[in-house]
Amino acid sequence: MKKVPQRTCVICRTQKNKEQLLRIVKNKDNEIKIDEKGKEPGRGAYICYSLECLEKAIKTKKLEKALEIKLSEEIYEQIKETIVNKIGGDVIG
Repeated sequence: MKKVPQRTCVICRTQKNKEQLLRIVKNKDNEIKIDEKGKEPGRGAYICYSLECLEKAIKTKKLEKALEIKLSEEIYEQIKETIVNKIGGDVIG
């Protein structure tokens, strides 16, 4: 049986399976991307698919500290959209 990789949410410090967390990546050109597949190269930080964790991330700037870069409102909005789509998809499906 294949072992499922575990990752930790940088906000709430909860350890979960890699697929249960959203990965945010800073590549070598300092571009921030949302990496749902987990394959993008660069420095990554994981966050729960939870609006509560996202709100804490904005207030505490833990995501910015983990990625070592200032995140724009636009990036936070993209993350929020991704989380809402994932939560909505889980509820419907």
